[in-house]
Amino acid sequence: MYNVKSMKAEEFINDEEIKRCLAYAEKNKSNRELIDSILEKARKMKGVSHEEALVLLDCDLEDKNQEIYALAREIKEEFYGNRIVMFAPLYLSNYCVNGCEYCPYHAKNKHIRRVKLTQEQIVAEVTALQDMGHKRLAIESGEDPVNNPIEYILECIKTIYSIKHKNGAIRRVNVNIAATTVENYKKLADAGIGTYILFQETYNKESYEKLHPTGPKHDYAYHTEAMDRAMEGGIDDVGLGVLYGLNNYRYDFAGIIMHAEHLEAVHGVGPHTISVPRVRRADDIDPDVFDNGISDDLFAKLVACIRIAVPYTGMIVSTRESKECRERVLSLGISQISGGSRTSVGGYVEEEAEEDNSAQFDVSDRRTLDEVVNWLMRLNYIPSFCTACYREGRTGDRFMTLLKSKQIINCCHPNALMTLKEYLEDYASEDTKMIGEELIKKELLKITNPKVLEKATEYIDNIHLGKRDFRF
Repeated sequence: MYNVKSMKAEEFINDEEIKRCLAYAEKNKSNRELIDSILEKARKMKGVSHEEALVLLDCDLEDKNQEIYALAREIKEEFYGNRIVMFAPLYLSNYCVNGCEYCPYHAKNKHIRRVKLTQEQIVAEVTALQDMGHKRLAIESGEDPVNNPIEYILECIKTIYSIKHKNGAIRRVNVNIAATTVENYKKLADAGIGTYILFQETYNKESYEKLHPTGPKHDYAYHTEAMDRAMEGGIDDVGLGVLYGLNNYRYDFAGIIMHAEHLEAVHGVGPHTISVPRVRRADDIDPDVFDNGISDDLFAKLVACIRIAVPYTGMIVSTRESKECRERVLSLGISQISGGSRTSVGGYVEEEAEEDNSAQFDVSDRRTLDEVVNWLMRLNYIPSFCTACYREGRTGDRFMTLLKSKQIINCCHPNALMTLKEYLEDYASEDTKMIGEELIKKELLKITNPKVLEKATEYIDNIHLGKRDFRF
């Protein structure tokens, strides 16, 4: 039986419930009256149910689809404004004991070059990332209890936080590692991580088990219930994601909305982020074999419908996607993007030769961080390197309360401008700096609170004089 408050994966992600909703949405994809009523509810910006979201996703009325896109843009603007948070992935190790059929790290791949960073190599990688201007990382690692135990991950986090190079510092480390125990999640929380991220890959249990034939990841329930254990372990912010292209997109769309509903119902806090990766080519991996690929048009609609269904969540798109695709979805819901990414272990210090490829997936957007920052500003977005909420304790329910009340902009907007100013002073090319200075002047005028404006202006002036790390 479907039960949103159950702690059992097969009850809060219930196959019968999803199939019922899929049939309902298919039946009502041209039901103008029903679609109008769902859109009316969605305009209150409190979200819609998984069933309602599926109806919007399936909608085949062109005028209503345009309303869906317009509403997604409105919700994105209302909650996140024109700020885009910047981050980069850092791959620690590609040793893995799992048999995931879509990932080149799978244990059966005998010709991939296996690499695990030493702490000295991590210092070099992080220094290179700081020299780009990054302040926020997402660390990634294969699952291997011998090569990548939790002690190794914790040591890496400690090393990353300790590195201070010129004006650089990593101020937030998000963690994307395999499902683990409550005890280990407590250790990660104590290490001061930001968000714990774990992609479900697919919510269809039968497909999940076929795609993960061997290794600890084969256990569907243990993997799907990981976020509940993470929150029990004291991690306030968790990030969901499915890998579109593995399974039927409609099923997985319903599953991720149901997972968000479950976290909200049980813990009072939904996902801090939802990621929307698509399967990409990699060593020993051909995405065409999955036969579930989705077009750029469908991808854009998925982003819009997730934004409508879960209005408060941050949404992430990586360099898996092209510049053109990323530009299209920015206004529809995306609030975080990566820039200048390398998906191989050790790839920031020295890019690999093609024959030594240890990357987890092919990167479509190969621009430098400076090029991405420049591009965003030309589109009238504020590239933000802000980590203030995490460092000020505005996490979990405290962050969500501020976000849902739309008060978070009083912190986020000036913080974004101050961290952009840091980037311009320390790392930007001359062209990027010129565009950025004009953008900051224009955006400061949008701050309506006189005291906040005065303080933000003072802080920005001090950044120009060489001081760093101001925050509201």
